[in-house]
Amino acid sequence: MHSIDRRSLLLAGLGVTGSGVLSACGSGSSSPDPALVNPSGSAVAATEKKRTSTGRQQRLTLTAAPAMIDLGGGVMARTWAFDGRTPGREVRLSVGDTLVAELSNQLPNKTATSIHWHGMALRNDMDGVPPATQTAVRAGSAFTYRFVADAPGTYFFHPHVGVQLDRGLYAPLIVEDPKETLDYDDEWVVLLDDWVDGVTGTPDEVFAELEHGMGDMGGMHMGGMDMGDSATPSASSGGMSMKFMLMGAESDLLGGDAGDVKYPHHLINGRVATDPDVYTGKPGRKVRLRIINAGGDTAYRVALGDHKLTITHTDGFPVRHQEVDALLVGMGERYDVLVTLDDGVFPLVALAEGKNANGLALVRTGAGSKPSATVRPKELDGLIMSAAELRAADDVRLTSAKTDVTHRIKLTGGMDKYDWAINGKPFDMNHPEANPLLVEEGGRVRLDFVNDTEMWHPMHLHGHTYQLGGSGPRKDTAIVLPKRTLSAFFDADNPGQWMLHCHNAYHGEAGMMANVAYRV
Repeated sequence: MHSIDRRSLLLAGLGVTGSGVLSACGSGSSSPDPALVNPSGSAVAATEKKRTSTGRQQRLTLTAAPAMIDLGGGVMARTWAFDGRTPGREVRLSVGDTLVAELSNQLPNKTATSIHWHGMALRNDMDGVPPATQTAVRAGSAFTYRFVADAPGTYFFHPHVGVQLDRGLYAPLIVEDPKETLDYDDEWVVLLDDWVDGVTGTPDEVFAELEHGMGDMGGMHMGGMDMGDSATPSASSGGMSMKFMLMGAESDLLGGDAGDVKYPHHLINGRVATDPDVYTGKPGRKVRLRIINAGGDTAYRVALGDHKLTITHTDGFPVRHQEVDALLVGMGERYDVLVTLDDGVFPLVALAEGKNANGLALVRTGAGSKPSATVRPKELDGLIMSAAELRAADDVRLTSAKTDVTHRIKLTGGMDKYDWAINGKPFDMNHPEANPLLVEEGGRVRLDFVNDTEMWHPMHLHGHTYQLGGSGPRKDTAIVLPKRTLSAFFDADNPGQWMLHCHNAYHGEAGMMANVAYRV
């Protein structure tokens, strides 16, 4: 009944697909004040012309369509995917190259979609956020994304319509730096994902259940209880189904409640833990791991058994190198680490933080037996540094500047009513121009994330990177812990209208989103 997400139906009727973006003030606004930069206007075009280009183009077609995916170990999932595989094929290009990617929408039931190029500081009308920056790509239609990739790093792409993020429509995007200074022998891209689609239900069914909120349970205390697939409407107050909601997920690292959704599988590179992906290398080789959390509701604690990890980048930007035992990676975050391989077979474990489950991949450099699917290396309980404790590399740290505008981003809502919002007001995707967070081109902007909720939120800003504090790392997605405040700074150097939202797919869809809009 919920196979078509509610926003797809709206977006499919907003105009001819691919015909351009909406007016400067978005859809449905009767007032032109304040005047906002048009996503395809002259300011955006002028900024794009300033980007350094190699003149090279990389062309590809991405077909979004239903697919039956083999997750390994006999686990099959009916989902949506790019070109029949999950994750989709890696896209790799060099700094200054132009990506020309045609999205062909072959999804069923008139389902509209888009592609958001997560973490990329690209031109606004290619950001893939209907209806704010483009009309949705309707089923049976196509749209071509074209932009210069001018910043090296580890990125990925996924839809930005409804909760499609939690299906199989994602793939890595790597922008290589021809002036790379890191010394390593090989790379391994590691995509983490929590998986429900086509196994126990669909993301739309998950969201429909969550939307009922805990209030429908009549005040019934469920702390510490795991109401899994065996839950029935009669097992909960008011006839509320508890098929997907996960109760009692707790994490000290995340400040309490770890997540809302029970996933039957946690994947690394599209494989279940019982049939893991395997990286084969040689002892003594130094490997760069590009770790991407493409999940919908799960933070992962990541460690490689019997190895230390040296953090070199986060969200595409270099940091002062820091050796750790494990990483905590929120949804939408990326970390690059270096590791020198030992001799044997070693588990790369992505512990689903607070959820008593994990994903698994293997590193094989010599003889040895395969570890169990539930292996827990000691490194998972070793040194784990938060992003706020890292420091930006000297060449990417923001220069000192006077703050021109400060926006207080109060994160509000909760599970009781499932009313996640920013500043107490859920975002209206029908009118993305309403109540924008205004910035001026050329200004220094401060965002004070004030988490007034009982849960952590990975807050993602499109089209920019912000710096945590005065010398912290450059990020586009950062964890804001419950009842805590996190301050971030960015330069308003990419005009347009940009989403700022929680990268928990279900929190964002419920309304924890805002429009950071440049004033004309």
